[in-house]
Amino acid sequence: MKKLERSFYERATLEVAKDLLGKYMVHETNDGRTVGKIVEVEAYVGSIDAACHAYNNKYTNRTKVMFGKGGHAYVYLIYGMHYCMNIVTNQETYPEAVLIRALEPVEGLEIMEKRRRAESIFNLCSGPGKLCQAMGITKLQNEMDLCGESMFLLHGETIMPEDIATTPRINIDYAKEARDYPWRFIIKDNPFVSKGK
Repeated sequence: MKKLERSFYERATLEVAKDLLGKYMVHETNDGRTVGKIVEVEAYVGSIDAACHAYNNKYTNRTKVMFGKGGHAYVYLIYGMHYCMNIVTNQETYPEAVLIRALEPVEGLEIMEKRRRAESIFNLCSGPGKLCQAMGITKLQNEMDLCGESMFLLHGETIMPEDIATTPRINIDYAKEARDYPWRFIIKDNPFVSKGK
């Protein structure tokens, strides 16, 4: 499978989000190689999205990576304990990203099980914090170029529009009207998606 090029990421965020479904995320670490198929994502568009860290184009030390080139990782900590992996999208100066919410484990399952201390394959990557733990993603990967050699995406499978379900995003009740934006996309009937609504 061929690695995704930067031009894939430097497009409209909602398009990229849907197109990420079925792609394979790869992380090469000292522990070994882990691979997961993307089965659930959420889009975030900073200029208009109250759920986004860069809402109203807010530029901070944390959000600066979102203002850069598409195809970089935006990794942050929530609740002081769980990392979330996002992929920066669109062109420079447009602070937008796609949160990877769930993966279907494909390769390196023993490594994932050890990191997660979990045996059920359905519990390895079924949530943003879980998949970061399973894939060995921490703040060290923040701002990493996904067109590099350490962490990257492969073309994988093409998911047809009729096989994609669209819902509002999860756990963003604080985001006013943005909480109802239908910007969560999942592969229909996939057993590896997160257990959100």
